[in-house]
Amino acid sequence: MTERTSHMLVEEFEEIASTAPETVTLEFINGRIEEKYVPDGDHDEIVRWLQKRCMQHRPDLWLYAGERGLKVEAYRKGRARPDGVLAPEGHFRGHGEWSDPEGVLMAVEVTSHDGDTDRRDRIDKPAAYAASGIPVYLLVDRDACAVIVHTNPDPKSGCYLDIHRAPFGERVDLPDPVGITLDTDILKNYVR
Repeated sequence: MTERTSHMLVEEFEEIASTAPETVTLEFINGRIEEKYVPDGDHDEIVRWLQKRCMQHRPDLWLYAGERGLKVEAYRKGRARPDGVLAPEGHFRGHGEWSDPEGVLMAVEVTSHDGDTDRRDRIDKPAAYAASGIPVYLLVDRDACAVIVHTNPDPKSGCYLDIHRAPFGERVDLPDPVGITLDTDILKNYVR
């Protein structure tokens, strides 16, 4: 992921993002414009696996994979494209490219094998999602071979008050409002 270090306005970012080619995914977190790398096949398989689990256990919900842009951070001044966004089916009908996170039940990120994944997926995005009040942040951390479930967001502090870490292979409960239990053993197949 590359980064432009000078701060810009969200309106400037949206103009740049609207003209970016389809092969480039841009995000705007903490006043910085960043380019998200194209995911590898294992990354895609993890998202597909999670999408299938959500469909099986909660057919009233849909895991929107990779295409849904969210307005995040305090005062909705950030723009993120999570690897997955869990919301009621049809929730984003009529929305533009960037949706308010109200009604989103869970944001999902799967770590990539690039130098910025530590800051982006483990620091910046949990803070942005918590500040936005998203109830659950699920991080599939391929480097640590663990699933990290962040819950109980505190929008004022921009952090999740409860964090549960489980190694791949354990069963993981995604609490309400998600209400799904995941058997994460298969995730062992998608690490290097």
